[in-house]
Amino acid sequence: MNDDTAQNAPSPAGRPPFARGPRSGPRPDRPKKRDVNGWVILDKGVGMTSTHAVALVKRAFNAKKAGHAGTLDPLASGLLPIALGEATKTVPFVMDGRKAYRFTVTWGVETDTDDTEGRPVATSEARPAREAVEAVLPRFVGTIEQVPPRYSAIKIQGERAYDLARDGETVELAARPVEIDHLAVVEHDGERTVIEAQCGKGTYVRALARDLGRLLGCYGHVSSLRRTRVGPFTEADACAVTALEGDDGLAHLRPVETALAELESVTISRDMAMRLMRGQPVILRGRDAPAEGRIFATCNGVLVAVGDVERGELVPHRVFHLGGAQGRN
Repeated sequence: MNDDTAQNAPSPAGRPPFARGPRSGPRPDRPKKRDVNGWVILDKGVGMTSTHAVALVKRAFNAKKAGHAGTLDPLASGLLPIALGEATKTVPFVMDGRKAYRFTVTWGVETDTDDTEGRPVATSEARPAREAVEAVLPRFVGTIEQVPPRYSAIKIQGERAYDLARDGETVELAARPVEIDHLAVVEHDGERTVIEAQCGKGTYVRALARDLGRLLGCYGHVSSLRRTRVGPFTEADACAVTALEGDDGLAHLRPVETALAELESVTISRDMAMRLMRGQPVILRGRDAPAEGRIFATCNGVLVAVGDVERGELVPHRVFHLGGAQGRN
């Protein structure tokens, strides 16, 4: 039976095709989206995309607005900070923070994606000793030039590199400076090595594994990857998606200003808060007022604004409207 025949066949009850029976009552109204403000530090599992993770958290809180601070590949697990409501204004502060990873390099095979999803492009029978891996790690610490993976989200003339690569086009990405603070071997069994890394924004762990394999003459790719820190957030802050079900989810909602932990803060009066909320600068007085730089201001324990101190004035850069459900310290 083809599709056309199936669509034109009468229903068993003799009703015309697609006819619906009488409704038993009005459809229930969908619950209205809520103003929810704060951070959820999700422990993302392997196989889940960052976009899907955001959708799950947004649905769990029935929140109006959500976003994440740094994509985590589906094959990777670990910390995915998700901002709700007004916290989305603080995403750049988290993304610019330092990150930490624990990853496994499997030796002997380099792939076109630099991880287990790709096809092999180079192989070797050689395997490095632990001492050999440890000896070359210092070459990758500090500010180094790194060529991103061909399968990455970097744009080339408006197109994502991974889209071009999947279409069979040759992708040539220029090296770019990245900062790596620390690398250490934590496990080694000959076939694979587990490494811990601390690095800055824009560092690709997959590219690091690829370059290590090439330098050691044995090739390599990332076979597992876990992010253990993003900015001020660590694994101690993380929770699983299942922990967000029901009213208990609010217990995992962290205050918006948690993302601003590396900034100085100042307490202001209600009148000053009202001026900042209107986008107007305020004069900071007192011995504790920062001389210059970016800070955040609170009034009665509530975040009001992030701004820059210029010649004794706080000029607002972002202002916050914190109503509705919020994270608690």
